[in-house]
Amino acid sequence: MPTSLTVRYFAGARAAVRGVSSEPAVATSLDELIQLLTDRHGERLGLVLKSASFLVDGLSCHDRHAPLPTDATIDVLPPFAGG
Repeated sequence: MPTSLTVRYFAGARAAVRGVSSEPAVATSLDELIQLLTDRHGERLGLVLKSASFLVDGLSCHDRHAPLPTDATIDVLPPFAGG
């Protein structure tokens, strides 16, 4: 069953969604969320999401197939420049 989420965008991800800092979404996994957000905002965001890291309620999530908890906050962190 799809889960209500809050998606927060940072750096290049925020630029790809034209300055939106957060928005609601409904998805069961990160894979589903990535597809939903790409459909919603276009391929520019889709490219960012392919290389982004994701925090689920503040914890790094590497399994894009894992079920997302209800009412989770998903932070989208694109790769950062620098070292």
